[in-house]
Amino acid sequence: MLNWLRRRFAGALPRGRTARAVPDALWQATLAHYPFLAELDDAAQSRLREMSSAFLGQKEFFGAGGLIITDAMALAVAAQACLPLVYLAPPGNPAAALGWYDDFVGVVLHPGEVVARREVTDEDGVVHHYREALTGEAMDGGPVMLSWADVADAGHTAAQGYNVVIHEFVHKMDLRDGEADGCPPLPAGFMGTASVAEARRQWRARLQAEFEKFSDQVAAAERFGSLVDTPWLDPYAAESPSEFFAVASEAYFVNPGKLQAQSAGLHDLLDAFFRPPQRALP
Repeated sequence: MLNWLRRRFAGALPRGRTARAVPDALWQATLAHYPFLAELDDAAQSRLREMSSAFLGQKEFFGAGGLIITDAMALAVAAQACLPLVYLAPPGNPAAALGWYDDFVGVVLHPGEVVARREVTDEDGVVHHYREALTGEAMDGGPVMLSWADVADAGHTAAQGYNVVIHEFVHKMDLRDGEADGCPPLPAGFMGTASVAEARRQWRARLQAEFEKFSDQVAAAERFGSLVDTPWLDPYAAESPSEFFAVASEAYFVNPGKLQAQSAGLHDLLDAFFRPPQRALP
C-alpha cells in the first residue's frame, strides 16, 4: 500500500527539495486508464507529469470508510487535479502553477457517494434540514473530498463531459479570491482588457450570458421533455454561476469537441482562461 508514494512523497516536501519523477510504468498506466490525458501533446504531458509529482509531494491522501489508497489511485487524482493547470504554468517551472492549490493539504477519498447533512435558513428564519448525496466537495481553505468510484470511472464518463476531480479543483480555483462566484482571479490584459476590474466585468458578463442561456434550456427541457433538445451539460450546472463554471470546465478538459459544438462561446471563454499565452500565478 502506497509503497512508492510513501517512500517518495510522504507529506509536504521540504523547501528547496525537488519531487522525484513518477515511475514510467505507473504514468503510462494512468494515461491508458484516462484517455483524455493521453490526448495531450508531448509537451503538455511532460508538464502534467512534473506537476503531478509535485502535487503528490505537497498533498496528503486519506482513505475514508476503510478505503486503502494505492499509488495508482493517488496519481489518478493528482493528474486530473493538475490538468486545469497545464497551460497556466510559467515557462520552465510547471510545478509553480500549484500555487492555485496552496490553501489546503488534505485529499479525502471515499469509496463512493457520501450523504451529507445540510441545514439552511429561509427568508422567514425557518431552519430546514435535509440530506444531500455528494460525489465530491471542495471546502474553502480546507480539504477536497472525492468519491473514488467516480474518479476511477472518469475515463468512461468523459463522453458525458463528467469529471469529479476537475469539478472540485476548479471550485478551488474559483475560491482563490475568497468567493465562489464563477469568476477565478484574472490578470489585467485578459482578453484585451486594461485592468483586473475590467477583466472581471467582461468575464462575468460573458459567463452570465452563457449561464442564463443554459438555464433557459434546462427549464425548457424540464417543462416540455422530448419536444425540445436536452442540454448536453449536466443540468446541475444551472444551480449557480459557480457550478456552471465548474461543470463547463469538466467538459472543456475531457470532451472539448462536444462542448465547442454545443456552445462555441462558452468553449472560447474557457479557452481564454485555461490556455493563455502566459499567465502569472494568483
